[in-house]
Amino acid sequence: MRRFEGDRLVVATHNAGKLEEFRALFEPFGVSVSGAADHDLAEPEETEESFVGNARIKARAAVAATGLPALADDSGIEVDALDGKPGVRTADWAETGNGRDFHMAMRKVHEALVARGAEAPHTARFRCTLVLAWPDGHEEVFEGRVEGQVIWPMRGAEGHGYDPVFLPDGETETFGEMSAEKKNGMSHRARAVALLREGCFGG
Repeated sequence: MRRFEGDRLVVATHNAGKLEEFRALFEPFGVSVSGAADHDLAEPEETEESFVGNARIKARAAVAATGLPALADDSGIEVDALDGKPGVRTADWAETGNGRDFHMAMRKVHEALVARGAEAPHTARFRCTLVLAWPDGHEEVFEGRVEGQVIWPMRGAEGHGYDPVFLPDGETETFGEMSAEKKNGMSHRARAVALLREGCFGG
């Protein structure tokens, strides 16, 4: 496992909220974080069929464009009764041609389960894969996951994406009903980030 010794890191995302999360995360380590927009980076086409593959595409593109170490993530929800879908197409299921509609995406999941005659509980998981890439080609990969089930109807107005239909194992609240503090303490991204911090930043 390679320790991160630099003081600058590009997070390959155009999502302002995600960028601020990472800035706060790495601030204690004296690392200055910039985002894709800070470097006028285009969003590369995600052509892989795995989370790690798509995260690598984004991390490598950011390294090539900036010459700096880069961190990228790819995440999504897998529903067992749908053969792991939406999976790497999690965001695509929400595309409308005029932005993303996650209420529509959640309804698609429900309708697909009904069409298959799948019986509850509909086991599922959120997965997040992080790839930290250096200019010399070295990479470290970390994955976090949360097991649970998808439910219907959706519950809660917190969080984002598919949170209102995901009920984590052992919980009575969906991610959409949880406070941000509670969800962020147990989410798939939080678990991946904890492994990253322990592995490359020592804390």
